[in-house]
Amino acid sequence: MSAAPAEPTPQGEALVRELRWVHDMIRRDLATVRRLACGTADGQPPRDIQDGIQSLATNGSLWSLRMNCLLYCRFVGAHHHGESAMLFPALRRSDPALGPVVDKLEADHLEVAGQLDGIEAAAQALVRLDTAEARQHLVDALGVLATDLLAHLEFEEEQISPTLRTWTRWPDMTWR
Repeated sequence: MSAAPAEPTPQGEALVRELRWVHDMIRRDLATVRRLACGTADGQPPRDIQDGIQSLATNGSLWSLRMNCLLYCRFVGAHHHGESAMLFPALRRSDPALGPVVDKLEADHLEVAGQLDGIEAAAQALVRLDTAEARQHLVDALGVLATDLLAHLEFEEEQISPTLRTWTRWPDMTWR
């Protein structure tokens, strides 16, 4: 992709919608996992948690919390890896003025990756030792992630959507 056309394209509008669709899934699932963690921290019986969050109900609240935290963390990590490997280099080529924005997004990805690792460790620790402190540690870690990740998603959408709107397709790995 060389210089971006000045006008939005139908394909570019679709790219922005796709980015927001993925980000909205991340937002939705983060809210679900946080509700499950809060219920667990508050000492709700597993049955109440399972009934309240049908999309995540499995064999028990702690198992469900651990498994869904791990799956969620891995999904967000994979999404960010794809952006870092394909999207961000293409943004830099397409609109060099976005360099500082991409720098911030890349720094955000590193920060979020560390937070995701901490959440995975907290979820594993909760399964090994179910204490009020372990439960609260996971809830707190998810709260920090929620604040940072939601701000990151909003910033990314606001800053790169104007450029994405001018593209005709997603970048591919042939540029690497």
